[in-house]
Amino acid sequence: SPVQLHFAARVAQSAVEDGTPVPRTANTGLLMGCEQSTGIGPSSHEAIPPSTTPGAPRNLSLAASVAAKGGIDKWNSEDEDLDSLLKMLSAMCSATTPEGALKEVKAVMSLGHNLWAYAYMRMLYAKNPEVYYAALLKKPSMLLPVVYTPTVGEACQKFGKLPAFRRGCYISIKDRGNVKKVIEEYAASELSKGPDGKYMCDCIVFSDGGRILGLGDLAAWGMGIPVGKLDLYTVCAGVNPHRTMPVILDAGCTDASGNSDKIVIRESPKYTGLKQDRAKHQSEAGTTVNTAFYTEKSFVGEFMQAACDVFGERVLLQFEDFNSNDAFPLLAEYRDKFLTYNDDIQGTAAVAVAALMGAAKLRNPGCTDLVGELKKQTFLFHGAGSANIGTLKLLVDEAGVPRERLFVTNSRGVIWKSADGKNGSFRNDEQKEFAQVGKPDYDSTKLTTVLEQIKPISLVGAVGVAPGCFDKDVVNTMVRLNREQRPSIFALSNPRDKAEITATDAYTWSNGAVIYGSGTAFEDVDVGGKTFAPGQVNNVYIFPGVSFGAICCQARSIPERIFMVAAEAVANSLNDNDIKADRIVPHPDRLREVGLNVATAVVLEMQKLGLAGKTLGADHAAVRNTLASLMWSPSYSGDQE
Repeated sequence: SPVQLHFAARVAQSAVEDGTPVPRTANTGLLMGCEQSTGIGPSSHEAIPPSTTPGAPRNLSLAASVAAKGGIDKWNSEDEDLDSLLKMLSAMCSATTPEGALKEVKAVMSLGHNLWAYAYMRMLYAKNPEVYYAALLKKPSMLLPVVYTPTVGEACQKFGKLPAFRRGCYISIKDRGNVKKVIEEYAASELSKGPDGKYMCDCIVFSDGGRILGLGDLAAWGMGIPVGKLDLYTVCAGVNPHRTMPVILDAGCTDASGNSDKIVIRESPKYTGLKQDRAKHQSEAGTTVNTAFYTEKSFVGEFMQAACDVFGERVLLQFEDFNSNDAFPLLAEYRDKFLTYNDDIQGTAAVAVAALMGAAKLRNPGCTDLVGELKKQTFLFHGAGSANIGTLKLLVDEAGVPRERLFVTNSRGVIWKSADGKNGSFRNDEQKEFAQVGKPDYDSTKLTTVLEQIKPISLVGAVGVAPGCFDKDVVNTMVRLNREQRPSIFALSNPRDKAEITATDAYTWSNGAVIYGSGTAFEDVDVGGKTFAPGQVNNVYIFPGVSFGAICCQARSIPERIFMVAAEAVANSLNDNDIKADRIVPHPDRLREVGLNVATAVVLEMQKLGLAGKTLGADHAAVRNTLASLMWSPSYSGDQE
């Protein structure tokens, strides 16, 4: 089994370190290369002898520049920096138990910069995935910010400057017509076969790297996102990591102007992907989109069909971090053809709605009709990207919030349209759907003026390019307009330095009156003798449970209704301690419990809608018990450290 192989690989690694013979029964390769992999021992820097039973060789499924170099081993060893980093990381990562790993990574984290901790965790996964996941499960609140947001943003910006590892399948536009073979190569090397002879993969997270967090086009360097996302599937909901696949669809990379920090990526000697620009064109909606995704033989469509051909039609295919101009039309095109969803649109929307319901619960802990509370409120969404547009759609279509209570801005101010829809300040059809009819008769580019006019109880920021835009005047205005009940202010842009407002500023400027949530983690804040714990409004509360539930009940599709029941499940998971701490989402140490709650709600709704291919139980308790029994947990060997 994969678990036994991981154990044997670690035993072989240890044997090399202490000089005993290596048993030739396990795949001891740690790195991802088309040639036989080698590893570096923490005490000797000598290569591990190749195993006699390696995974199948890889070339097609490597990043383009890495494959051209001759594989991962050559990519790492022929670059002085990468070679040195690989040796240092291997030396510092010697743990064989989760307790030992936690000691080591905690020491690295004490330096105050988690990029090294991220690199340590990647090495730990390469050496022993079981210990890796066991460590994550022991301290999720400490380690999830290391392996995912906020650290993963910087890690992706520097992905090629870190040593390369086995994990991750790269498919480039040059593979069109041959995508199935690329997937099969990866599967033969990294996955196991089931009794039916098919490679076993329950879910794939795939991205083109076109909009990584709020950082822009990082292309192939964006692999850190699908990898990190699948780790959260496992930690937060029990998805078997040995049956998952992170994928980058490499459609080229924009020059430095295409990312927020103007980093030279495509021309970097350490860039791993295709060193060519993206081919783009103007869509009928007037937006700039990736041409390869919309041709008669769509790159995305070929990939999704090939994945189903290899793994079966019920494999879950999750869109991740595509540019908004591509994200919406691609979801519309494929949502009814495959088991798929877009987490940036639907998952982010669901957790935002969950947080809005959580804020309602903080205002009135005894409230039992949280959806009903939403219908009474007025909302301003600052920023009209996929996150806020998705939230607006969920509020209207599933929560039943009247459109006249929903306002959204873009760089031109409050979005409006003429009565006939021919004119307005919208930039695409998605923005047009939520535009107010008629041009505002006030300066809608000034946020405080907008607040004065519409008087929202909730201000939701997801701008991505305007850090600190919720200034003291904005906070004071929100507090003054909502004297009867506490206003909520959410700063959802990632990473931390893109946030519209920090937790400290929100709580201190409002003297604790504001209910705050953020897209990235912030520390607790003390104001007036009370400690406020800012909730991280991150879709980690949604997508693991949604995916696990859909996988386990063999769902046929994932309609919008599923994300509404997921949001309610998250809000209803708040306990007394959460409410006392002013937390709008449950404590992150309870993520696995929340994931099970969400999965249970998802399966029950799938069964109700007739979308479940397999019935898991007749009632809530039965479904929950079945799902709990299916949750994967790591095993590991070795003495306690």
